[in-house]
Amino acid sequence: MKIAFLEVENWEKKYLKKIFPTAQFFDSVLTVQKIKKMQDVEIISPFIYSELTAEKLALLPNLKLIATRSTGFDHIDVAFCKQKNIAIAYVPVYGENTVAEHTFALLLALSRKLIPSVERAKSGDFNLAGLRGFDLAGKTIGIIGTGNIGAHVARIASGFGMKVLGFDLNRNEDLVKKYNLRYTNTLVELVSNSDIITLHLPLNEHTHHIIDKGILNQTKRGAYLINTARGGLVDDEALLWALESNILAGVGLDVLEEEPLIREERELLHHRFNSAEMKDYICENILLRHPKVIVTPHNAFNSKEALKRILDTTAANIQNFIKGQAQNLVK
Repeated sequence: MKIAFLEVENWEKKYLKKIFPTAQFFDSVLTVQKIKKMQDVEIISPFIYSELTAEKLALLPNLKLIATRSTGFDHIDVAFCKQKNIAIAYVPVYGENTVAEHTFALLLALSRKLIPSVERAKSGDFNLAGLRGFDLAGKTIGIIGTGNIGAHVARIASGFGMKVLGFDLNRNEDLVKKYNLRYTNTLVELVSNSDIITLHLPLNEHTHHIIDKGILNQTKRGAYLINTARGGLVDDEALLWALESNILAGVGLDVLEEEPLIREERELLHHRFNSAEMKDYICENILLRHPKVIVTPHNAFNSKEALKRILDTTAANIQNFIKGQAQNLVK
């Protein structure tokens, strides 16, 4: 079958070309111009930045499979694909331990004041004033979302000697047995009893701004919030309020709600903001510079091992689809 890979880096192309020697490879996102070069393609494999709209997909009449190299698939018009009988395969797990480790990297950076410590030492100043941290042992961590990533967070937290709370509609009894995790009946119960709150949920209509002003107002004073999941889970305006009100002592973020605007500032020259977008953008610029906040650039998934797992799973998704044994399909 004719296959095209989009948004591939050179190392990915070399790796995939050994498996699919006749495939087409493009280093950028899917555009109408690019579609003209792949009219007869039957399988495409994008990453998250290619917007696979109905208009674009309609220009690919032979398309049978979209094998996205991601866990999320909100960049794909799923309804159109169902209508046209185009299968969508995704990567259900690849970086569960990787993201969990980054969660603790952010937490440890906050708990031990790592960023100001390094900056001070680089300047030749070894004064310890203002650099006192706190132990994780004995603290309570509240995990919102105890799926694949949340389960690894529970494992690591247990290793640090932390008390572990969880909130999830689907409870994992193995975590209760292995790590003495205690599920709370409500989100308010979790946030009001946690020294550290960490988010591991998908973003959808039910979880959008799950951390809002109301929840933050119920949060234990002096708590820390970590978000390595999706930026839209947190209301940025409410987050700033909680920081300025000293409800939160610190925040570690790997995701921001308006990430594309932050990542490519030149896009500001071409983007017409509505008032809500402008408010989000202003809030996130303040967060980037806030002394109580650490931000990393959506880097939690970015380990050599996790990226290789993405390619291996994607390759298997394509190979099994061709064999008539499709796996990891979006229902």
